[in-house]
Amino acid sequence: MPNKIKLFIFTFLLIGAVSIAQTNIDAPDGPPLPGAPNPPGLPIDGGLVILMAAGAYYGVKKSIK
Repeated sequence: MPNKIKLFIFTFLLIGAVSIAQTNIDAPDGPPLPGAPNPPGLPIDGGLVILMAAGAYYGVKKSIK
């Protein structure tokens, strides 16, 4: 029985600490500052890299046959 109470208190304090940590206490007033401009050219993400690698693999495999 005491272990359940300790677990309940620990869970309650953990949830409270996380809730307090996620609050935005010192939010700046006004609109957010603009970010840096995007670099020129197309963005290359992980999916495009995997697609290019698969295409290169397919091309090499097809040229060997």
